[in-house]
Amino acid sequence: MSFSRRHFLLAAAAAVIGLPATAMADEGITIAYQTSVEPSKVPQADGLYEKAIGQKLNWRKFEAGAEVIAAVASGDVQIGFLGSSPLAAAASRGLPIQTFFIAGQLGSAEALVTRNGSKIESPKDLPGKKVATPFVSTAHYSLLSALKHWQIDPRQVQVINLRPSEITAAWQRGDIDAAYVWDPALSKARESGKVLATSADVGRWGAPTFDTWIVRRDFAARHPEVLVKFVKVTLDAYADYRKDPARWDAASPQVQKIARLTGASPADVPGLLAGTVFPLAREQLSAGLLGGGTARALLDTSRFLKAQNKVDQVQASYQPFVETRYVRQAAGL
Repeated sequence: MSFSRRHFLLAAAAAVIGLPATAMADEGITIAYQTSVEPSKVPQADGLYEKAIGQKLNWRKFEAGAEVIAAVASGDVQIGFLGSSPLAAAASRGLPIQTFFIAGQLGSAEALVTRNGSKIESPKDLPGKKVATPFVSTAHYSLLSALKHWQIDPRQVQVINLRPSEITAAWQRGDIDAAYVWDPALSKARESGKVLATSADVGRWGAPTFDTWIVRRDFAARHPEVLVKFVKVTLDAYADYRKDPARWDAASPQVQKIARLTGASPADVPGLLAGTVFPLAREQLSAGLLGGGTARALLDTSRFLKAQNKVDQVQASYQPFVETRYVRQAAGL
């Protein structure tokens, strides 16, 4: 799907977002998830969210954040997982959504990998090469930020819009020289390539990225208890991982469940988990995250996207798109 097509989807979603959310009574709650490797995949696999919320949950897998936003905006999805860049793009367009949980501060879980034989030994070799990434994703934002850091004009690089599964296929055919992506495509690319930069590097260069859980405002207004229970289950999973990360090795049941849901190799999952920071309740509410830092990061991201002609406008403030009360209530703070 081209960027223009994604832009059209978001614009169309904006036009219809005022429609009522899909009724819960019979159809249940639809939740959009992606293949990012993180601890909440364990309670998802175990059905703990359904048990806590007491509703039927329809889990739908998406490959990119722009598709999640379109589904959330249309009312097909009530709760969704996506990265900071597509979130910033959606908020910039004024879609009535809320960020209610930081799913992870990205590090080495997303990276720019160059294919063996591509003759890319350093950033200076990127001009003229074909680099694939899902447009309007955190990986896309990180790629553009890295090029800016390296003082490379993006127009000198053939940046191609591909979904993760398409990146894997194009990589295997030798159609692309490099890719900025996440797992499972990342691990498959690393088998015959080398990492040129990770999102941890890009964050240190001034462009941090993160994953989030968002919700439609109308759904949140009618069912705040659902979000509190959702956050509680997620926080418990994060606390379990943070208590003893070494216990989550390749043979552990936790990692096996994550691998099944994401398509990642169990051998790669522990390293990918270690490449992301999973914030606990007080960290979620800190000034660096939901307490202020998230809104500032969305503002910075939106300004960058506008400079790249990826969004048409920037909101005066992104704090209205961030909500702390569900974490507070779930944690009793």
